[in-house]
Amino acid sequence: MKGLLWVLGVFAAAVALSLMLQGEGYVVVVAPPWRVEASLVLALAAIVLAFGVLYMVLRLVSHAFRLPVHVRAFRWRQREMSAHKALSAALQALFEGRYGRVEKLAAQAWRRGESRSLVALIAARAAHRRRDPEHRDAWLQRAEVEPEWRNARLALTAEMLVEERRFEEARAVLRELHASGLRHLATLGLLLKCEQALGNWNEVVHLATVLEKREALPAEAVEGIVIGARVAQLGRISQDAASLAEYWRSVPAAERIQPKIAAEAAAAFARLGDQASARRVLEDALATSWDSELALAYSEAAEADAPSRIQRAEQWLRDHPRDPLLLMALGRLCVQAELWGKAESYLQASLAARPSREAHVALASLFSRIGRAEEADRHFRASADPVLEASPVGAAS
Repeated sequence: MKGLLWVLGVFAAAVALSLMLQGEGYVVVVAPPWRVEASLVLALAAIVLAFGVLYMVLRLVSHAFRLPVHVRAFRWRQREMSAHKALSAALQALFEGRYGRVEKLAAQAWRRGESRSLVALIAARAAHRRRDPEHRDAWLQRAEVEPEWRNARLALTAEMLVEERRFEEARAVLRELHASGLRHLATLGLLLKCEQALGNWNEVVHLATVLEKREALPAEAVEGIVIGARVAQLGRISQDAASLAEYWRSVPAAERIQPKIAAEAAAAFARLGDQASARRVLEDALATSWDSELALAYSEAAEADAPSRIQRAEQWLRDHPRDPLLLMALGRLCVQAELWGKAESYLQASLAARPSREAHVALASLFSRIGRAEEADRHFRASADPVLEASPVGAAS
């Protein structure tokens, strides 16, 4: 459409010019004492030329006045390009591990005003990698220049504090960050590390559960973290019967039957003299899932209820007749009940199922108690066999 209009305009101009050239008009300009006559065509051409010259002069004057503005804009663009280039090079150097170069490039980008908080955080990370806390803290302080980068600054500060094992300070920073409502997976993971290091086991369990729900940790990892936290907390409160009982009631049923948790809880109750609770913990766990180590722990109790424990353990033996740890547990229980013949039989069966130092020591102790010194000496010597080091007592296959 525009092309058609241009063509029509050119044709119209050509027709107008032809008509003017064919005419006999003229122009008279009188300015006493001068008088100027010129043909119409020449006069029009002079006017057009004068307008063109005037327009060019005005344009040049305008550009001359605006020249400083253009120069400043050009210099600003050059400065921005240089700063952006320095920032990109700093990031590249950071990923390459050239931390000294990172700070030099970051200083250039900072002076040129390119994303100053981002530049400061990059330089702080590099200084931290170089183990230069003075420069790191200075760069972190500079990062406060842009308030919108506050969360990023706090997150990086907490991460570096965790790497320095300054867990209390890191936790304080993370709590300040979370107070604003920001609870990203990365910062929750850092808080989990802090709580683990500081021994706040209830918080560890809570955070591990949150991270599992948000699919930030695999179930296997969460299970290991929770088990470790429960075991540590049970060990911490094992000197107070009331606290232990209250805590154990708060543990979810699914966690109570975990072998490591159940074993620690049973040991804690036993240390406080609550053999009934210790026995109940082990029996509940073994009723849900068999574990040879728990079966062995079942024999580590007061001798008062040994007969009933023997009866319960012999019921388990029907389902696990070749379990060396269960056989050893029965042998120990029979020793507690002074059933010497059964004790020897079970301990010999355990030794036959899997040779172990523990079985030899138990037999030696038994024979010493019943006056069979020669056999006791033989088993004591056998327990010192270094080959047994490669065959530790473990769960039955």
